[in-house]
Amino acid sequence: MPTRLLDIKTTSLSAQPEGSPGSLPIEFTKELLLLAFALCECETTDSSEVRKFPEGFLFGSATASYQVEGAWDEDGRTPSIWDHVTHTNPCVIKDCSNGDIADDSYHQVVRDVQMMRELGLDFYRFSLSWTRILPSSFPDNINQAGVDYYNRLIDEMLKYNIMPMVTLYHWDLPQKLQEMGGWTNPAIVDWFADYARTVFTLFGDRVKYFITMNEPYQICYQGYGDVAKAPMLNIKGVAEYMCAKNLLLAHAKAYHIYDQEFRKDGGVIFIAFSSQWYEPASSSEADTVAAYDANQFMWGFYVHPIYSKTGDYHSLVKERVAAKSAAQGFPRTRLQEFTPEEVAYIHGTSDVFGLNHYTTVLVYRNESAVGYYDSPSFYDDLEVIMYQESHWKIGESDFVKSVPWGFYKLLTRIREEYDNPPVYITENGFATYGGLQDEDRILNYRGYLAALLDAVRDGSDVRAYTAWSMMDNFEWLQGYVDYESPARTRTARKSAFVYKQLLRTRELDESYQPESMAMTIDEGH
Repeated sequence: MPTRLLDIKTTSLSAQPEGSPGSLPIEFTKELLLLAFALCECETTDSSEVRKFPEGFLFGSATASYQVEGAWDEDGRTPSIWDHVTHTNPCVIKDCSNGDIADDSYHQVVRDVQMMRELGLDFYRFSLSWTRILPSSFPDNINQAGVDYYNRLIDEMLKYNIMPMVTLYHWDLPQKLQEMGGWTNPAIVDWFADYARTVFTLFGDRVKYFITMNEPYQICYQGYGDVAKAPMLNIKGVAEYMCAKNLLLAHAKAYHIYDQEFRKDGGVIFIAFSSQWYEPASSSEADTVAAYDANQFMWGFYVHPIYSKTGDYHSLVKERVAAKSAAQGFPRTRLQEFTPEEVAYIHGTSDVFGLNHYTTVLVYRNESAVGYYDSPSFYDDLEVIMYQESHWKIGESDFVKSVPWGFYKLLTRIREEYDNPPVYITENGFATYGGLQDEDRILNYRGYLAALLDAVRDGSDVRAYTAWSMMDNFEWLQGYVDYESPARTRTARKSAFVYKQLLRTRELDESYQPESMAMTIDEGH
C-alpha cells in the first residue's frame, strides 16, 4: 500500500483521506506509503537521544504481487479479480491505469534484489500471484514458468542472506473463483488450502516466514461490503460477514496444514491484520465506549477469534449484529457465526501477531450516529462517527495523517488484551507526492519508530518492522502519479538513505542526515 523508499517514477497515491465530523465512514485503503516518520502527541523519549533497537530485531520492506510484478498475461498467468476490474471498468481507477506492467518486477528480479542489498534488509516481504502458480486456480495444473519466477527471486535473495517473507494472498483472487462466489463460497476454504499446500511444497524448503492473508478487513469489507477494493460487490451488512467466516476458516486450515505437515524444519506462519487505532473524541463515557467498540469491530473482529483467551467473535460484535438484524426484520443474525468446533479450529492459529498500521482515528457516538449509515451495513452495526484532526497532517499528503502516539496505544492494547504476543510490524509507512527529497516521510517514520521503541520499553514484544513499500507501485484505486520511465528505473529517495543508516547501525538517530544520495551495497549483502 502506501509510501516507498525507491522512486521508480511512479509516485503512487495512497490511503483514502479520512473523514471529519459528519463525513462518510473512514475506509483506510492505505495505498501509497514508504519510509517516513511523524510528530507525536504523547509523552516519548527525547528525540535528541540515539536509541538502540533490541538485539535480534528484524528490519524489512514489502510489496504485493499485483502492485509490482506486471507480466499480467505472460507465461501462463491467468486473470485475477484486479485484472478483471481494471480491464472491464478501467476508469474506476483514478487515472484509468492498471497493473499490466506495474514495476515490471517479473523481469527485474536481479535489480529488485540489488535494492534489498542496497538498503541492507534482513527480509523482504512479497506476495505470490495465485494465478501465476495455478492458472486454473486449482493444483491440477502447476505453472512451471510462474514457479521458476518465484524460485529465481527466492534464491537470489538467499544468496545474499535476505530472508523471504511470503504472503500467500494479497487481494488478487483468481477471477474464476470469484465467478463461483469468491470468499462468500464456503468451498473457498478448501480452494485456499489446496493453494497453500502447493506453495508450502514448492517453496517451504527455503521460505521460513509465511503470511496466509493480508488484511482481512480490506478483503471482506472493502471488497464485498463496499467498492473500495476488487471485486467491488457493495453488498453491505451481509457479504462482508460471509467473507469473514470463510476467510478465517481458510486461514486456519492453511495454518494447520503447515503446522502438521511442513513445520518439521522450523518456520513461522501467521496472518497480517490491518489495525488502525480508534481514540475517543472526548473523555466522556459515551465516546470511550464508542472507541472501544470501534477497535473491536474494525480490527478486533478478526483478531479476537485467533488471539483472545476464549476464541470466537467478541460478544459485543455478536450481540450488536444480532440485535440490529432482529430490528431490521431478519429472521436470524446477519453475522455468520462459528460452531464450537470452528471456534476451536481457528483459535491460536497464528505464531506471531502480524500488524499493518498507518494512522489513528477519533471516534464519537451521539444521536447523529443513529441512521447515519446505510442499513444494513457494517458501519450501521458499529454506529459511531469517525474523523481526524487537521493538524495531524504533515507536508502535502492528505492520504495518511501522522499520529505516532496512536501506534504506541495500539501496541499497548495488543499487549494488554492478548497476553503480549510477539508482534511483527508487517506494514507501516507514509503517502506522499513525487520527489526524491521526501522529508515528510522521514519525519513520519522516525515518529512511528520512536513510538514503537516506547512500546518495547514498556514491555511490548515487537520483533520486526516492515517499511511499506520498497518502491512505488500500482496503488489500487489511486493508480499512479508521474510514471515516466518505460524501463521502470529505480531511484533512491532520501528516506531510503535514512532507512539504510538505521538498518546499518540498528539505532534510531533522529538527527542523522545522509552525506550523499548515492546508493551503494554494504559489505555482507
